[in-house]
Amino acid sequence: MTAEMQFDNYLTNLRLHLGPLTITEREEIVREIGAHIRDSAEQSHASLETVLARLGPADTLAAQYRDGLLITKASRSFSPLRGTLRMATQGFFGVLVFFVGLMGYAFGGGMVITALLKPILPANTGVWLDGNGHLQSVGMLFPPPGAPAHLVQGLWYIPAALIVGSFTLLFTTWAIRNSLRISQRWRSKL
Repeated sequence: MTAEMQFDNYLTNLRLHLGPLTITEREEIVREIGAHIRDSAEQSHASLETVLARLGPADTLAAQYRDGLLITKASRSFSPLRGTLRMATQGFFGVLVFFVGLMGYAFGGGMVITALLKPILPANTGVWLDGNGHLQSVGMLFPPPGAPAHLVQGLWYIPAALIVGSFTLLFTTWAIRNSLRISQRWRSKL
């Protein structure tokens, strides 16, 4: 197989493994890698086989590009949880960010939902204290008969839960985006 055929085969395999990306993104990556291969071969006077071996298999290179683009898009999106799920497959930091994000979204979304349910289920939505004044529950409560719980806050729960829930959702999104950006910087330095 000639060097030009090897070059064409590598770029074809790369293009195939970049499948889920848009055509524009795919072609831009293929052009970039093609130029890199030619420049590396010319500058280092190395054979095409050596340059391709340094790059590694086309499917591995394509996966790195897909992950990088997914994390970049997620760090700018409204809900970056999908990017953190992908990042979670790559190490402890990713797993930590994913679970913190999941918990943040669950808590914030739960607060907003309970605020919306307060007018419908006023006796079961709010903040409860036990007989000693200790916090027993926040949100939805369906106490067993005879449980000593006392509802506090009344209708003030609605704006309080909406504010706390909304800020939790916004903060979680902000924290995930920044974590994704930090992860990208770490990967680019490696």
